[in-house]
Amino acid sequence: MTVNVGVIGVGMIGQDHIRRLTHVLSGARVAAVTDTDLDRAQTVAAGLAGATVHKTGQDLIEDPDVDAVVVCSWGPTHEEFVLAGIAAGKQVFCEKPLGTTREACERILDAELAAGRRLVMVGFMRRYDDAYQGMKQTLVSGAIGAPLVFYSAHRNPSVLSVSTEGVLVDTCVHDIDVSRWLLDAEVASAQVFSPRRTSHATEGLQDPLLLMLTMSDGVIVTVEAAVNVAYGYDIRGEVLGETGTVELAESNKVIVKREGQFGGRVPADWRERFLRAYDVELQEWLDAVAAGHSTGPSSWDGYAATVVCDAATEAYRTGRPATVTMRDKPDLYRDGAAAGGSGATGTD
Repeated sequence: MTVNVGVIGVGMIGQDHIRRLTHVLSGARVAAVTDTDLDRAQTVAAGLAGATVHKTGQDLIEDPDVDAVVVCSWGPTHEEFVLAGIAAGKQVFCEKPLGTTREACERILDAELAAGRRLVMVGFMRRYDDAYQGMKQTLVSGAIGAPLVFYSAHRNPSVLSVSTEGVLVDTCVHDIDVSRWLLDAEVASAQVFSPRRTSHATEGLQDPLLLMLTMSDGVIVTVEAAVNVAYGYDIRGEVLGETGTVELAESNKVIVKREGQFGGRVPADWRERFLRAYDVELQEWLDAVAAGHSTGPSSWDGYAATVVCDAATEAYRTGRPATVTMRDKPDLYRDGAAAGGSGATGTD
């Protein structure tokens, strides 16, 4: 079965998904696109056989030739398009965030619960990365005993325009989600620390940041977010267990030794580091859509991440720990409630 996909938002990530849907993955056809910049949408559509350009996301969702929807638009618009997709009974792949507020995410949860089935997958691609999958398998196997501490570093070479709150919400959100997934626990509280500020930070930006999460089972997570490290895009992670440790390896396939030194290449950006993860993620979504069900990170995962980001922002502003409070988790989002999804990348 070929899934006719409509893409809302054809900026950098939207165009990258269109590329993989068209040239890398199987079982998909990009049937329609839209963007607030209609000229850009027209240009993108010109390179796609038979693709329709719609003026609005709502028009695209209502297009009978569109089977499923990929949402890559500006974050504050996600709620509108995800809700419209649920109302239309169409599967939606939504890039993070699911919603920019707790209330937006709760409206999506309520709509999906009313529909009686999962229709939304959130784009937390780290769950599909080979290295993170290996960490997860090690933890599940019990090879290092119960986890005690998780250290997660998220380093960008540079950012042109971002606020401190933006780092917590747009950068740390991936570390928050992967912490919940790896440790199989929710976040109970958040606290933010401000180390010595790098001279490379733009005015008003606290960089780096340390976000400390206390999980519901007592595990402590320390997230280091540094967005002006200059040397490359560097993702690090290590879980200390009772009897051992597991950590992400460097992404190089080889180490070069010469002139008394050794080293390898550091990825330039997120697209290079997580290229395969994006491919695997979207292929699993397509396969689930073709089979008539949903898979992967759910609306609950999107909601949980947003709630923790809100707490982190509050903690930064007040300088005090912030408690994370969430509604009760509906049965729809519990393990086994949704058919399909692989054991390693399904819902928490």
